Amino acid sequence: MTRLPLEGITVVSLEQAVAAPFATRQLADLGARVIKVERPGPGDFARGYDESVHGQSSYFVWLNRSKESLTLDIKTPGGREVLEKLLGEADVFVQNLAPGAARRLGLGAQDLAGRHPSLIVCDISGYGNTGPWSDRKAYDLLVQCETGVVSLTGSPEEPAKVGISIADIAAGMYAYSGILTALYERRATGRARAVEVSLFEALSEWMGSPAYYTAYSGTQPARVGAQHATIAPYGPYEAADGRTVLLAIQNEREWTSFCTVFLDDAALATDERFRRGSSRVARREELNAIVAARFAELTAADAVKLLDEAKVANARLNSVAEYWEHPVLAGRDRWRDVATPGGPVRALLPPATISGLSPRMDPVPAVGEHTDDVLRGLGYDDPAISALRADGAV
Repeated sequence: MTRLPLEGITVVSLEQAVAAPFATRQLADLGARVIKVERPGPGDFARGYDESVHGQSSYFVWLNRSKESLTLDIKTPGGREVLEKLLGEADVFVQNLAPGAARRLGLGAQDLAGRHPSLIVCDISGYGNTGPWSDRKAYDLLVQCETGVVSLTGSPEEPAKVGISIADIAAGMYAYSGILTALYERRATGRARAVEVSLFEALSEWMGSPAYYTAYSGTQPARVGAQHATIAPYGPYEAADGRTVLLAIQNEREWTSFCTVFLDDAALATDERFRRGSSRVARREELNAIVAARFAELTAADAVKLLDEAKVANARLNSVAEYWEHPVLAGRDRWRDVATPGGPVRALLPPATISGLSPRMDPVPAVGEHTDDVLRGLGYDDPAISALRADGAV
């Protein structure tokens, strides 16, 4: 089997919920050994979010394959000793504990730099480790609200959050890329740099376009549901059979082709009302009525056929179940079986396909499944492990 790029790299993660586990799972995908430190007993609280996947949490199964689970109470002397030994052998330490908890435990980046100078430390927080909100709790919905995402999403009558945890996912992605950068830097210079990512700043990056639009136009993009705030026609239309088809016009060539082929009205392409993108947005309701009337004459299949003929990008509004069985995922062989404590599940390969490399798709661990193995690897014998258990350290 081809050696994976991160084989030989050890990651210790005091992680919970989504952001840090997403970052470390991606490191594990590329071959890193990820030791997930969990609370004795319940473990990562994300294990209890739901019981939908063979009695396990959908979040946990998604985020924690290919990891080793070590239960550890780091507030006990024995647990802290184990953690320090782990960090002494690790390349990367990741944490997303409650605000200020890492600093209070002496696990901040500056503290660890003195004890473990070659260790790359990645801190993931809600609003940053410094600043006026450093001690404020942050959850995905709250960050979506604070960054303005919710004000852009939904209908004119009602704002809505994005249906997935985009703040956590964004933070996990930037933590992952930041850690890779720090590993590259350490290899090139020998210097271990700290990485800090906040959910707020990660999602702030994603707000770039509407933020610039608002700051320099003086007007916030409107909430227009599944339509586009600044492009038209762009969004969903109902076909005669009740199915919803979405289309996206990106330029004048597509607009002309759409009018000629789909609307069967070439003159509309040069109609002064809709001649430019800005005029189409200004007359969105009038234009949508024309487009909707044409869709009402066609089945979804016929509409898609005409849109394809016009070379206009389009999609059907799939349910999650329809996405799960999507022909692109099947046709590109993106699914693999992964073992979990409750039984096997289908899991998608990581989205970045690297030629000649097959990512790790190892089991999702049970709480503390690897505790004894990790401790033995640190030099603890069976009596010492029993003593740690008796003290509640593991």
